[in-house]
Amino acid sequence: MSETTLINPADETVIGAVAHTTLEEVDSAVARAVVAQRAWAALAPVDRARALRRFAATVDVHIEELAQLEVRNSGHPIGAARWEAGNVRDVLDYYSGAPERLIGQQIPVAGGLDITFHEPLGVVGVIVPWNFPMPIAAWGFGPALAAGNAVLLKPADWTPLTAIRLGELALESGLPEGLFQVLPGRGSVVGDRFVTHEHVRKVVFTGSTEVGKHVMAGCAAQVKPVTLELGGKSANIVFADADLEAAASGAPGSVFDNAGQDCCARSRLLVERSVLDRFLELLEPAVRGFRVGDPNDEATEMGPLVSKGHFENVAAFLDDDVAVAFRGSAPEGPGYWMAPTVLLPNRDDRVAREEIFGPVVSVLPFDDEADAIALANDSIFGLSGSIWTRDLGRGIRVARGVESGALSVNSHSSVRYATPFGGFKQSGLGRELGPDAPLAFTETKNVFFSHG
Repeated sequence: MSETTLINPADETVIGAVAHTTLEEVDSAVARAVVAQRAWAALAPVDRARALRRFAATVDVHIEELAQLEVRNSGHPIGAARWEAGNVRDVLDYYSGAPERLIGQQIPVAGGLDITFHEPLGVVGVIVPWNFPMPIAAWGFGPALAAGNAVLLKPADWTPLTAIRLGELALESGLPEGLFQVLPGRGSVVGDRFVTHEHVRKVVFTGSTEVGKHVMAGCAAQVKPVTLELGGKSANIVFADADLEAAASGAPGSVFDNAGQDCCARSRLLVERSVLDRFLELLEPAVRGFRVGDPNDEATEMGPLVSKGHFENVAAFLDDDVAVAFRGSAPEGPGYWMAPTVLLPNRDDRVAREEIFGPVVSVLPFDDEADAIALANDSIFGLSGSIWTRDLGRGIRVARGVESGALSVNSHSSVRYATPFGGFKQSGLGRELGPDAPLAFTETKNVFFSHG
C-alpha cells in the first residue's frame, strides 16, 4: 500500500505518514455513501439541522487540537490556524439553518397547481487543496450536507491531517456512518474516480486552473455538474486620492498571508504613477516589519512555504533578471522559509502575469482610471481584488469595471461564509458560500397537479 510521508514545513521533521485510498476503497466508499444519503435525505429537515449543529459543536470543542494539527502539517501560524478551525464551525452553524429553508415555489399556471422542489443530488465529491485544508473543505461539505447529500472528501496529499480528524469528529458528533467520508490519496486515483463514477453526482474542486480543466473535461463525459475555484493573479489598485498610509500598511497582509499561498492573494499591486514613489516609501517598512517566523509564536504573521517542492517552484520565479525593490526577512536554517519580496517588473514579465503562489508581489504603475481597469483585467484570471480610493463614484465605477468575482473597496476582504465567493474567467466556475450555496447541490424538480 502506498503512502505519503508528512513533513513539518517549519523544521523539515517527519510527523507521520498517511496511507493512500485505493480505487477499490473509493468504490466501496461511494457505495456506502449512496445508502447513507438516502436515509439522510429522508430525515425531517429539523433533524438534519440539529445534526449539523451537533457537528459544529463538536468541532468547537476541538478548535485547538485542529489548529495545532494544521500548524504541524501546513506551517500555518497558530492564530491563523485557530481562525481556520473556527471557520469550519461557523460554516456548519450557518448552513444548519438551510435544511428548513430550502423552499420551492408555487407558480401560477392554468388548469392546476405547479410547485417546485429542491432535491439533493446524491453523493458529492469534494477535492480540496493544501493551502487552506480546513475552510475550503467546509465550504464544500457544509452546504452539500445541508442540502441532503452525502459527501466524499479528498484532502491534498501534503496536508490531510485536519480533514481526517474532521471525518472522525463527524462520527463522534453522531452523523451517520458513510455520510461524510474522508479519502486521502492521489488525485489520479481518488479524484479521478470522483469524476468517472456514475454515482458521484457532482464534483467540487479547488486547485490549479490546469487540473480544474482536466476535472471539468472529465465531468463533461457524464454531463456531471462541477464547481471550480481555481487560480488567481488579483489586483490591489491604489489611486492617488487614497489613504496611502492605510493602503500601504494593509498591502503586506493581502499578499503575504499564508506565505502568499492563497488564490485570493493581491499579487499585483497597481499604483497610480503620480504617487508611486511615495507609496513605495510607505510600503517598504510595512514589508520589512511583517513578522515571519515560528508558526507556534502568537505574534507570527507568516510561516514557511508548505513543502520543498513548492519552495523550489516559487524560487524559480526569482532569478537574477527579476527587478527586486526590497525584501522582508525570514528565518535561516531548516524549513521552507522565504522572505516577503516586492518586485518592480514590466507589465509583460512572467512574474507579473503568472500565479506564483508564494510571498511575492509585483508593483505596477498605471496612469489613470481607465488604465487601471485595463491593467487589472489584463489577465486570464479574475478571482478577487481591492480598490483604494476616497472617491465613492470611482470606487463604484472601478468595482463594476474590474472582471473579478470578489472585490473590496478600502479593505482586503474577499471571503465571508455568508456571501458568495467565486471567480470570473479561468479563476473558476460557479459560486461557493452565501445563502444560495445549498441550491448548487440540488436539482430543481417541477411538479404540476391538475385540477381534474
